[in-house]
Amino acid sequence: MAIKVVHHGLATTVQDLGRPGYFHLGIPVGGAMDRYAMRAANLLVGNDEGAAGLEAVFMGPQLEFTADALVAVTGADMPVKIDGVDQPGWTALKVKAGQKLSFDFLNSGARICIAVSGGIDVPVALGSRSTYPIGALGGYKGRPIQAGDELPVGEGSLASEGRSVDPGLRRVPGKLAELRVLPGLYWHRLTEAAKETFFADEWKVANEADRMGYRFKGGRKLDLVEREQPFGAGSDPSNIVDSCYPYGSIQVPGGTEPIILHRDAVSGGGYFMVGTVIAADMDLIGQLQPHTPTRFVKVDMDQALAARADEAVRLERLRVTLKS
Repeated sequence: MAIKVVHHGLATTVQDLGRPGYFHLGIPVGGAMDRYAMRAANLLVGNDEGAAGLEAVFMGPQLEFTADALVAVTGADMPVKIDGVDQPGWTALKVKAGQKLSFDFLNSGARICIAVSGGIDVPVALGSRSTYPIGALGGYKGRPIQAGDELPVGEGSLASEGRSVDPGLRRVPGKLAELRVLPGLYWHRLTEAAKETFFADEWKVANEADRMGYRFKGGRKLDLVEREQPFGAGSDPSNIVDSCYPYGSIQVPGGTEPIILHRDAVSGGGYFMVGTVIAADMDLIGQLQPHTPTRFVKVDMDQALAARADEAVRLERLRVTLKS
């Protein structure tokens, strides 16, 4: 079976849960920006959680099916249509051969995940089918899909249609997004006043928000303590001797606009990092639209681990619900 791409949408790529283990070589983990949504979509159609699906940002694709299939769309609120008829999101839907899956205008959130029974069966590259466009690695020919492409689909059983994820198990951004941050190794580079304003100010997602990272603007400039320029570091006070960038780390070039490094970000560089967004909140970032008001919330390691445990409980509830 293959899916014909009638229209590619906007930056629609094949993604799964990523390719961990190569960050030390400069190859990012990649994978779906909202991993929970991708897991949910796959479970709804009877796939393994790590099967490859499609991720679309801001605008959905139009896809024609050449055989009967089960599909599910999760993540952002982007109305789903089959042959022009409205369908519910976060639900297992039956699509017949010859029918077309399409989408209306985005209501909230930023990214949808589309799972198809059997999964998108593109070749595995370094343990994953995820697309890393900058490196032309994985996915469909190493790039976003285009009109005229035919996406191969694996063999899969048609699980029960109509199953849905309870609204209480769906996580969506609020009108004011809150991202929990664990201060990092370079926190001491900020003045005491800057440490307070970083968490006190309201920031907004800038237009530069993609799979590599999210820039934030609107808060006060972060002043750095005076220092003697280290050998090997740039002259700007925000420069450091090149260091590894943890996934989710927040760099602030020039102390002006924080940038959260996301799935396809580089693994190292010469800007200091104020801290790292906790793992439990990384999916949420992928659903933030430009201009979304955002606050950073300071947490300690115990709070970060507790949040991760809470997310693990929510994921297990999802699994139990959809596999029962």
